[in-house]
Amino acid sequence: MKFTIMKKNIGVLDKVLRVGIAIFIAILLYFKIIEGQLVTYILSLLSGILIVTSLIDFCPLYLVFNISSKRKGAEN
Repeated sequence: MKFTIMKKNIGVLDKVLRVGIAIFIAILLYFKIIEGQLVTYILSLLSGILIVTSLIDFCPLYLVFNISSKRKGAEN
């Protein structure tokens, strides 16, 4: 018997966009285009969340709103 805790709900395009946005934020922070201690922490956290969710193919916020960007019929 197989138990699934997290059903994958992130598709390929969604993954690419998440990683791209995270890299873009990292570049902005690295070159100090965006400054400020609080803003830096918040954007760093957001960037980390985007990377982690793209790696595990699961977004908890999508689960709350019953959204999935994964193609219908794709393997879990």
